Amino acid sequence: MMADFFILIKDWVIALGEKHEVDPLLLGCLYLVSKVCFVIFIGWVIKNLRAKRAIMMPLLLAAVSFSIPYLYLVIAGRNIPVWVYVFIVLMFMYGGYNIWKKVKLI
Repeated sequence: MMADFFILIKDWVIALGEKHEVDPLLLGCLYLVSKVCFVIFIGWVIKNLRAKRAIMMPLLLAAVSFSIPYLYLVIAGRNIPVWVYVFIVLMFMYGGYNIWKKVKLI
């Protein structure tokens, strides 16, 4: 029963990827790797803030790593609904706010 559900979800994701010319596996991998890099770069920002060193480079890298999967979707995707672009903009705003909030705590 549960296996059928996972097969149904997998088939739906693959069909959605084919419809919009996006590789779901690549998108998922980019998402996971980008979030790990984001956490590492935010840690670097915090370390530099405590040591009173420059934070611009690790902050820029954190922002870029946060946005990589969304940029892939915008660049590679075709016939993407407008709500997805709105969601991506909201994610960028959330990412910027999240970075600002974490840096401000230090």
